[in-house]
Amino acid sequence: MAKLDETLTMLKDLTDAKGVPGNEREARDVMKKYIEPFADEITTDNLGSLIAKKVGDENGPKIMVAGHLDEVGFMITQIDDKGFLRFQTVGGWWSQVMLAQRVTIVTKKGDVTGVIGSKPPHILPAEARKKPVDIKDMFIDIGASSREEAQEWGVKPGDMVVPYFEFTVMNNEKMLLAKAWDNRIGCAIAIDVLKGLKGENHPNVVYGVGTVQEEVGLRGARTSAAKINPDIAFGVDVGIAGDTPGISEKEAQSKMGEGPQIILYDASMVSHKGLRDFVTDIADENNIPYQFDAIAGGGTDSGAIHLTANGVPALSITIATRYIHSHAAMLHRDDYENAVKLITEVIKRLDKDTVAKITFD
Repeated sequence: MAKLDETLTMLKDLTDAKGVPGNEREARDVMKKYIEPFADEITTDNLGSLIAKKVGDENGPKIMVAGHLDEVGFMITQIDDKGFLRFQTVGGWWSQVMLAQRVTIVTKKGDVTGVIGSKPPHILPAEARKKPVDIKDMFIDIGASSREEAQEWGVKPGDMVVPYFEFTVMNNEKMLLAKAWDNRIGCAIAIDVLKGLKGENHPNVVYGVGTVQEEVGLRGARTSAAKINPDIAFGVDVGIAGDTPGISEKEAQSKMGEGPQIILYDASMVSHKGLRDFVTDIADENNIPYQFDAIAGGGTDSGAIHLTANGVPALSITIATRYIHSHAAMLHRDDYENAVKLITEVIKRLDKDTVAKITFD
């Protein structure tokens, strides 16, 4: 594997961290380690979202940049008498990407390795073989011979289960393969935006936020935004890459490496027109590439944040990513770096008058 520079080391640490909804502590600790040097104050909300505050003008508007800490995973619900584990998905999974995949069960006694199994196709009727296996018919095999043995190893209902995958820099070193890009890349963007503002005068107060429980209903975005009460917000997340075989431009038009995605519409929010125009004008002025996208289903933290108090102008800025909600996803380093550059340049210009104009125009 290519030698990891400072940025890649941070990305590896963030994606290696284990944290499904409701169990984000490890990911939060990693984000805290990297964002703390650039923050004036670190707090959390009562659900565990990390809030890093950086003051430019303490009387200026409050700007929130939110990525979510949680990744899709599973939760143990029961152990059968033979030591096999039944589980619940936590976040959205497509059954076809799950079977025979390695997972890590996080227990009080330490990590336990498992593999997702099902009945072998050899003993299924011909018709059943043609159909994807239902998630409810899958189980996790940890090599235990009984319920008691699994319990001795520390496994119990409620334990989180995380996909296992090693962070990998591809032969094209701009292409990065890892678990949990959804959405540790958003956390990395929030960290690097605060880093980019270090020593800079910015006419506002910036909050770099790692929210919890996004994958189960944008929950930490709601609580952290209630605590911050921002004037402007950016949800940073992954988006759909439309550049793999079989996808038409009508279905998804974004391509990896051609800039961050400006989301016009998704199921959780119609993007704020004034903020959207302001951001794309700054991008054009600074020759920062970007792409537009609209997604009929799904949403990001912006969907919860923009409904805070009496409303917050918000925009989702996302990174085109292949194979999200699986064990391994791929994104392009240039898109990440351009997202950081764009949000940093925008924040430098968000003074009180500009925010009032964006909000009330």
